[in-house]
Amino acid sequence: MEVSRKQCVLIVDDDGSVQVSLALLLKQSGFEVLTCDDPKQVLPLLAANSVDLVLQDMNFSPQTSGEEGLALLAAIKEQHPVLPVLLMTAWGSIALAVKGVKVGAADFFTKPWQNAQLIDLIRTTLELAIPRSPARLDRRALDSEFDFAGIIGEHPDLLKVLSTIGRVAKTRAPVLILGESGTGKELVADAIHRNSPRAGKPAVKINMGAITSSLFESEMFGHVKGAFTDARTDRKGHVASANGSTLFLDEIGELNRADQVKLLRVMQDHSYRPVGASASEQADIRVVSATNRELAELVAAGEFREDLYYRLNLITIRLPALRDRRSDIPLIAARLIADLESEYGLGNVSLAPAAMEWLSAQPWPGNIRQLKQMLERTLLLVGKRVLEQADFVAAEHRDADAGRPGPVVGVDGMTLEQVERHMIEKVLEQHQGNISRVAQALGLSRAALYRRLEKHGLTGDNEDAS
Repeated sequence: MEVSRKQCVLIVDDDGSVQVSLALLLKQSGFEVLTCDDPKQVLPLLAANSVDLVLQDMNFSPQTSGEEGLALLAAIKEQHPVLPVLLMTAWGSIALAVKGVKVGAADFFTKPWQNAQLIDLIRTTLELAIPRSPARLDRRALDSEFDFAGIIGEHPDLLKVLSTIGRVAKTRAPVLILGESGTGKELVADAIHRNSPRAGKPAVKINMGAITSSLFESEMFGHVKGAFTDARTDRKGHVASANGSTLFLDEIGELNRADQVKLLRVMQDHSYRPVGASASEQADIRVVSATNRELAELVAAGEFREDLYYRLNLITIRLPALRDRRSDIPLIAARLIADLESEYGLGNVSLAPAAMEWLSAQPWPGNIRQLKQMLERTLLLVGKRVLEQADFVAAEHRDADAGRPGPVVGVDGMTLEQVERHMIEKVLEQHQGNISRVAQALGLSRAALYRRLEKHGLTGDNEDAS
């Protein structure tokens, strides 16, 4: 009977104590281990041995800024493109590690590490790195196996994301979805839930930036009758509502540190206590979270708890920006046009070839959401069957003209609070209640804007699908 070989991990670090500690941990966990303290010897070692994973330090001398580590990562990925690499870094170099992930590393971990968390990360990375045949990374083949409704595109970077979704959906592992605003993070969360054993119950979605700290416990954990003045009946919270299903925490990067502590307990043992209750309760939940911020950098800056970060990101999915998969823009535009035709009861509308080329060449900092807004605005303003490049340019200029400041609003006799409310009302009106645009125009974070909206009794459209 053939005995399957142990998976082999190569440790690349010039610190002997780090090598010894990692080697001991990995051997105790059932891995074969190779060690190397010289970056120049890494490629020959990989050529001569069957290595399944590389743990690589980012700095190899006190004088380096990490560029040597990035260069080594690039060399490894060039010669061994499917070999997963986990980067090791100190908290002061997290920005460098994030850069490494964006150029090809599977993930990173920090020194000092937690043994159990590191082994979980290594096992998850190895499981996700099991090679698939080229046919499995064909969109039609993936669609035949999984339900990716609403996620449009065939770019290789997107197909890798879809393949990962399909493989992790069946587990209960927490997933952190990272990506710029408008890249479709909520669609990915929906796909994870839809392809999971929990799909029979609806997912519970919460915008963490929209929950004020004073209401956090009541909203998340519920309350019992009499817990506070307005608690006239028992109320179930979001966590209890997600029992047996998926809890999607959108805008997780907006959660303040005080509330992060309260969420941590749910992540640790799935227990929570309703406000005013005398005993804790349990909930069988699968947590998926999303943010357009780099949580690791927030941890390094002291704005996000390290322990909660590691609870949330057992599996991390990074969504490519639209500008990084331009070949998908014609497919996305065609689908969006079809949806808009149906929504507004229009006849068939098409894009002229020059218009499609123009759309495909734009930078799209707002990604798919911005593309949809551009198509919708132009379609409604022009009212033509075939949209030309000039139509989009004209609509863009008209929007820019509308955004120019008008006459200064008189504020004589108004208090500071009245001026603040008046300004927010004007910007809400100018941007049709779009929370992201209003926050940007006022120079506020979304969480800060939500607090001011609550303070003044104002509302905006929570339309910002991640």
